[in-house]
This record gives sequence, structure tokens and C-alpha cells, in this order.
Amino acid sequence: MSLTVVAECLAAPGQEDRLRTALEAMIEPSLDEAGCLAYRPYADPNDGARMVIVEEWEDAGALTEHFATAHFHHVREVLDAILAEPMTIRRLVTAPPA
Repeated sequence: MSLTVVAECLAAPGQEDRLRTALEAMIEPSLDEAGCLAYRPYADPNDGARMVIVEEWEDAGALTEHFATAHFHHVREVLDAILAEPMTIRRLVTAPPA
């Protein structure tokens, strides 16, 4: 079963461009991972400091492998320095039919 991840980030004042650059730098290496089906950052048009990343992974194991990559460790260090608050990560699965 695939896993959708929604990660929300809020840049500290003056760090908006660094946030966008850091998240955009994650697109290509993440999509190159075997279990990554989608990886796309979105900007909030009403709040330039807020961005959301929507990812889709083949399964939880693929996401676990993503968290172990060098590019994830690097971006995590960058985000720790530029975010106004901790990143929120939601792991979602398709809702079963009612």
C-alpha cells in the first residue's frame, strides 16, 4: 500500500528563500530513489514563509530508506537552522471505502 506524506514547514523571518532552495534541491534526488512515486513542494500564496511538501512512497519501508539518505540528512540540518518551528510530518494512506 502506498504512503502519502505531507510535510509542513514555516521559515524563520528572512529565511524564505533558503527554505524554497532547500526543498527544491530535494526533488531530483528523492525522485531518483527506488520507492519514490512523487515529491513536490508547494508554496502558500497567502504566507510566503510557509511551504508544504507532498510525497508519495511505495510503502513505509521506502520512506524509512529515504530518511536514511545523505540528501535527507543534509536538508534536515539546513531546516533545523532556518525553520521558525519544527517541521510537521503527516503520514497518510488511502481511506477505505465507507
